[in-house]
Amino acid sequence: MTDNIDKAIAVVGPTAAGKTKLAIALAHKYQGEIIGADSRQVYKGMDIGTGKDLDDYYNNGHPVPYHLIDVVEPTENFDVANYQRLARQALNSILAQGHLPIVAGGSGLYLQALIDNYEFSPAKPNTALRQDLEKLSVQELYQKLNNLAPALASKLNNSDRHNHRRLIRYLEIILNKPTNSLPHKNSHSIINWLILGIDYPMEILEQRIYDRLIERLENEAMIEEVYRLHEQGVDWRRLESFGLEYRFISRYLREQLDYDQMVEQLYIAIRQFAKRQKTWFKRWEKQGREIHWLDVNNPLQEAESLIDQFL
Repeated sequence: MTDNIDKAIAVVGPTAAGKTKLAIALAHKYQGEIIGADSRQVYKGMDIGTGKDLDDYYNNGHPVPYHLIDVVEPTENFDVANYQRLARQALNSILAQGHLPIVAGGSGLYLQALIDNYEFSPAKPNTALRQDLEKLSVQELYQKLNNLAPALASKLNNSDRHNHRRLIRYLEIILNKPTNSLPHKNSHSIINWLILGIDYPMEILEQRIYDRLIERLENEAMIEEVYRLHEQGVDWRRLESFGLEYRFISRYLREQLDYDQMVEQLYIAIRQFAKRQKTWFKRWEKQGREIHWLDVNNPLQEAESLIDQFL
């Protein structure tokens, strides 16, 4: 490792593991700025359901700068290629100021796109095609993708297979220009990354997920947030596409579920999401990416020791 290579930190892990809290503490100590890596925190007005916790970005009144949070309206399209482009801009800006970039989040695809320096297809968005594809269900989209590109379809993980927006983008790339490739890793990177992971055994994580869910429902007005988004013009189909809190609360608001059913189904869905996140990070490690998993009993002290050695 040479001293002139730019360095950056990433704090990764499943939902409810405490990534944001750790990243903010590290940013305070190391003059860092946070770059979000969450596919839903990019949307304005989606605060409680995505766990932005913006009030926590302060220490004795001093704010921690953050990027890639609240950058687009929830009615607008935003994909991983948009994320990568804006995150690279943020990285360059932070490094130019002599500050430490700290990427924090649990969206595996967004993290890999930035850290592994993915190269994306140059296919442009096709509005007419996208409107036609929007009418199809997730199952119909996946079947269409399987018919057109069975090799690709078979490689998708469960998250991608059930993600309406990503399936549309894959189909858009294939149908616009069949010879285009989908995102692939570019081995050349000009940044040296230290990736810190924070996680819990599943039984502990499930309790943290449940406690956080009840807190957001009963004390943080998460239901009111979803209602307000709809009143501001985000239609039910769009809310459904965001998944998890926005999907199940919107069903509750439409009286498709009663309150207890909503809580139960949402809790199950978040647990399943956390398991998929864990699987993603394990696969990333198998692909050769080193993740330093921290001791959850004292993650800050261990993280600081690793960063001191890294810097």
